[in-house]
Amino acid sequence: MRENGEKWFLGDFIFSRFIYLFCIVIAIITGFPLLFLLFNSFKSLPEYMQNIWFIPKKIYLGNYVLVLAPAFLRYFINSLIVSVCGVLLTITVASLMSYIFARFEIKVAKPLYFLVIAGMMIPIHTTLIPVYTLSHQIGFYDHLIGLIGPYVSFNIPISVFIMTQFFKECPKELEEAATIDGGGKFLIYRKIIMPLSVPAISTVGVYTFLNMWNEFIYALVLIDTPARKTLSLGVRDFYGFQTINIPAVLTAILVGSLPVLTFYFIAQDKVINGLTQGAVKG
Repeated sequence: MRENGEKWFLGDFIFSRFIYLFCIVIAIITGFPLLFLLFNSFKSLPEYMQNIWFIPKKIYLGNYVLVLAPAFLRYFINSLIVSVCGVLLTITVASLMSYIFARFEIKVAKPLYFLVIAGMMIPIHTTLIPVYTLSHQIGFYDHLIGLIGPYVSFNIPISVFIMTQFFKECPKELEEAATIDGGGKFLIYRKIIMPLSVPAISTVGVYTFLNMWNEFIYALVLIDTPARKTLSLGVRDFYGFQTINIPAVLTAILVGSLPVLTFYFIAQDKVINGLTQGAVKG
């Protein structure tokens, strides 16, 4: 009996150490790109060409001077405006649509739901020419608002899918109690459904913010004035006709990644709950 217990303890010990080692390896693999950006952001271009994979021999701050210049900070602010406004609009529109699909028993609700989520199967770049033409016709070309509209529409299908599945899991007893107390549908949506759906909202928020922050093609086509460029377009300023300031590009990518990483670290628990409780169930 004792021998079996010792074998069991030894096997469990080895297995747990193997899991720890595996997690460490995964952490190193996933964290290396961020360390690569950090190390090379403190290198000049000549040192980068001679020393790519190791820490800098001498700290060079010239890349941060370029990235934190007023012109480049303007790109950062433009991306922040487009992404924040786009996320808020996406959450508002998607949550209202999802509430109807999940709670209103009307005949057209289910067909409309499948019609909306069918948008996930449409490659967004196939709509580039129609969106460009429409932006010119309504006067939104070369304006940030001309980016917000397409960004919101592209993220509506997946957002509706996640939030509808989550809303279906919300207990109906709270809504019934609110209805007995005289609460209307919009009051129930605002006071009960939305507070209960923070995990789903966080999931949609992080996902859409990441998509809008990193989007490049539509910003390239719909924005012409340098002062209205987004961060993804501003990175191209470090590309010359014959050379590329690679350390400056890496520094811009590092600085541009900070808002997304910060947002995700703050909301990561709610994001995981939203994916497991909302998108997986139902």
